[in-house]
Amino acid sequence: MKVSMASDHGGFALKEAVKKHLIEKGIEVVDFGTNSTESCDYPDFGRPAAQAVADKKVDKGILICTTGLGMSMVANKIKGVRAAVCSDTVSAYLTRQHNDANVLVMGQGIVGEILAKSIVDTFIETDFSFEEKHIRRVGKIEEL
Repeated sequence: MKVSMASDHGGFALKEAVKKHLIEKGIEVVDFGTNSTESCDYPDFGRPAAQAVADKKVDKGILICTTGLGMSMVANKIKGVRAAVCSDTVSAYLTRQHNDANVLVMGQGIVGEILAKSIVDTFIETDFSFEEKHIRRVGKIEEL
């Protein structure tokens, strides 16, 4: 498994904690930055990380900012990306199973480190259901 990651300054600390968690689990991480808490613009980091997912250079992506909202807007502009903001494990599970989401977005100001790691594990470990209705719905999203 190979995962792209990115954050802005508001998500830097959580990105680093999640990155360490993934590496400890044997998952390869491609870090698109940022590399500090110095103020920066989230699209500059979220876009290339999401593009790596769309280009199938990585299996999934994880983006983190203060709320998750800005990064999700950036990621969902990239054709082939289905990004979901998740603040709980149920949402992470269902967005993988029903929507085949390929980018997880979280907010450092919303979820703590322990919960974030659980959300990430759920997102990474849950497969798409491949039920006909979900395939049809994801297909309609892809047509947009």
